Amino acid sequence: MQFPELRYEYLEHTADAKFKAYGKTIEEAFENAAVAMFNVMINTSKVDCAHTENIELTAPDIDDLLVDWLSELLFLFEVDFIAFGKFEVESIEQKDGEYTLSGRASGEEIDLEKHEIDTEVKAVTYNELKVEEVPEGFMVQVTVDT
Repeated sequence: MQFPELRYEYLEHTADAKFKAYGKTIEEAFENAAVAMFNVMINTSKVDCAHTENIELTAPDIDDLLVDWLSELLFLFEVDFIAFGKFEVESIEQKDGEYTLSGRASGEEIDLEKHEIDTEVKAVTYNELKVEEVPEGFMVQVTVDT
């Protein structure tokens, strides 16, 4: 596997969408997980990244932080009708027994003529969730309820 070029891959799953995302850093793995999740729903290459949402999160552990990151993006997609195409995680830090994430997502208001919704993602789950340091960097595995 040529890890540095592989951003994410989809895995077989009976009812939901499951994927692994990779990064040289934990921040890059979280960014690529967001790209993978959004590409389940829409074609992110068709998104104009004119609008940016800043995202600051705190969680008790790295697994919760990953679920919270993706859930926050999904919430903004569903409630504010924003299709995201670019994700930047500036930092993930551990401090005082908690993990914090500082990042942003860029996109535009959903236009159904431009952003064809492929699969509806209802929720990010803890089913088979993994955040692992690997020789090439980091790998995260996520299953989303579709």
